[in-house]
Amino acid sequence: MTSLTSWLTGKLTSSERILTAVGPALVLLAVVAVALGVYLVRNAVRGRFHDEEMDHRGLGGLIGGQMRHFFAWLVRPLWRGLVVAQVPPNAITTLSLGLAMASGVAVAAGRFALGGWLYVASGALDFLDGRVARETGRATAGGAALDSVLDRYVESALLVGLAWYYRDSWALLPALLALTGSLFVPYVRARGEALGATMKDVGFMQRPERILVLGLTVAFAPVPEALLVPLDPSPPHRLAIAGLILVAATSHATALQRLAHLVRSLDTSRVARLRPMPRMVIVSVLATALDMAVVAILVKGLGVAPSPATALGCVAGGVFAFLCSRVWVFEATQGGPGRQAFRYAFVSGTSAVLNGGGVAVLLLLPEVPFVLAWAVARVVVFATWNFPLARDWVFNPPMSLEPAPSTRAP
Repeated sequence: MTSLTSWLTGKLTSSERILTAVGPALVLLAVVAVALGVYLVRNAVRGRFHDEEMDHRGLGGLIGGQMRHFFAWLVRPLWRGLVVAQVPPNAITTLSLGLAMASGVAVAAGRFALGGWLYVASGALDFLDGRVARETGRATAGGAALDSVLDRYVESALLVGLAWYYRDSWALLPALLALTGSLFVPYVRARGEALGATMKDVGFMQRPERILVLGLTVAFAPVPEALLVPLDPSPPHRLAIAGLILVAATSHATALQRLAHLVRSLDTSRVARLRPMPRMVIVSVLATALDMAVVAILVKGLGVAPSPATALGCVAGGVFAFLCSRVWVFEATQGGPGRQAFRYAFVSGTSAVLNGGGVAVLLLLPEVPFVLAWAVARVVVFATWNFPLARDWVFNPPMSLEPAPSTRAP
């Protein structure tokens, strides 16, 4: 009774914290090990098991196709039992949401092992609801819409709970990035499929991978904390932070990977328009180096005052960048140099303002180094302003004024 009370209240010893985190994993590993042995014997006798539903879902991502087919075989008794019992598939969907919400509340309260395993269970139910719906003939467009929308709430629940737990820590940032990345990945796929592109096999960090990474890193997070800081009532849960950073980085990378695939599928001309970017990056780096070298020579070598030296350095770097961009990056020597120079000067001037403003905004954050703020501002301004304008406005022929057909959603 004492152990049960301790578990419910969260007042656990170090060994109990480790057991609550590792115990479910040991049970699952035992079940999977036995099932894998049976699965291999079954395949040797009857041939390789193949699940058409997994093919329909796509076999992209970090989890290989054979592992997904094994998982489908492993849970087949569960969904068949639900079919026999005539359990409504929408009830499974809403239960998945309920478990995910409970996982979010658990981690917000600091119960990471409980929250992680509840999240893994919620993800397993997400696989079962669609299968039960199709096997019982209850698959409808409304049910599919409900499942798709609730999936986004399921993914958000744990991440919101983690964001609440880390609300006073730097780990709040990867939690928020993981949240936005997990929402962008399915959005790009849905948008692409609505436009007729094939998206299901694109991306390495898809939903099953995100559920496993987040669920397991959160579930096992109390183990190192119990060993490192056994007396800390609110440990940092380093393993969970590592999972958040991984999901934050890979989910946004996957969203961008899908976006690049979608753009290539729908507009091949845009791919060619991105090819000058590496050359322009090189020119920008060299122009910056020239700017700094001119300033250093004028100030330290010739004794020129810093203000005029800085102005001359900017002019030297700008002229170098303009000539290299015109001749080498965009090969736009046939255009009018006067018009190009005027437009390039406008882009350079506005870029200076944007870079200065970006640095000022980033330095509002505490403990952000100036060098980091400067580098981030330069990259963002280059990607969102300098390169698009240089490619489409400065070194390009005048654009047609005829409106192009729009593919934007209403």
